[in-house]
Formats: sequence, C-alpha cells, structure tokens
Amino acid sequence: MNTDSDTRATTVTWPQAGSDRPFDPGLWNHPALALYLSEEVERAPQSIPKKLYLVPTPNTYAGESDDRDFAPQPSSAAELPHLDDWVERFVISIVEIWGGRRHPMQLARWCHRSVHAQLVRKSGSMKEIPRVRKIYLSEPIDGVCESTVTLRINERVRSLALRFEGVDKRWLCTEMILL
Repeated sequence: MNTDSDTRATTVTWPQAGSDRPFDPGLWNHPALALYLSEEVERAPQSIPKKLYLVPTPNTYAGESDDRDFAPQPSSAAELPHLDDWVERFVISIVEIWGGRRHPMQLARWCHRSVHAQLVRKSGSMKEIPRVRKIYLSEPIDGVCESTVTLRINERVRSLALRFEGVDKRWLCTEMILL
C-alpha cells in the first residue's frame, strides 16, 4: 500500500491475477472502506472482520464539529423495538404530519436533523391525507432497516423510501424520500 503523506490520500495496489490473495480487490476500492486499510491489512489479510457493522450517520451538518464523547452509539436489532409495528406507527405519523393533523416535533426524537427539516417543510402541505397501502421491510445488516412504503395520494400511487438505523437503543430515521 502506498500512502501520500501530503494529501493523506491512500492508494492500494493489488497483485496480478492468479495471486494468492483470498478476497476480491474490488471490494476494498470503496471510499468508505479506505479509512480502514492499513499496513497491517497488507501483512495479515485474515485479520479483517467478516461481519459488517453500522457506523451511525453523523448528526452534524457540513462544517460543524462533532463531539466524540456524545456521538451516537450503534445498537443491534436485539436492543431495539419490534420493527414491524414501529415502522407502521412511524409512517402513519409522517402521513398525519403531511396532512397537518400532527406537529413535526412529535417525531423529532426518532428523526435525523435533515429528515426532521423535511418534515417541517412539508407539514400541512397535502390537502388529503395519503392512504398507506403496503409497507415493505428489509434488514441489510444488523441494526439497519430499509423500508419502502406505497401510498395512495388522490388518484396516484407513490412510494416513500425510508432508512432506519439503530442508534442509542432506538430506531432513528436517517433518510426519507418521496418518489
């Protein structure tokens, strides 16, 4: 591994095909994993953990400093509320906020700052409250839920994509996109 100390960028050079490396080099070219590459990985590739872990979404905006002592701590699914019921109540609350029947501050504890800002902007923006048709859940790794909700808004059917992360023993909505 070559490290450029002036720019703090890390580049990894991989051996040619037919080498004895046990893992796919394309996997380690992802920018998020570049922080974890070190000289030790080059010497002992078997020491790499085989399980994916959640790194919580930062609760700061660009340019703000982050206090490491009070940073969010990831939680496993065993420490979190039951997912099916919780997501259903959360989605119903979002729909009620859009219809103006609920205040966005009621979901502030379970939303990332950027998601809460979206809720505040859209609060009361819909004349009719959308109907929840179906909720699809997926758990790609322990402590993370990705959900797609189909909504009927007037005569249209739209999708709502949500991402929840288990942080500090509660679910936290970190992404919300109405498609």
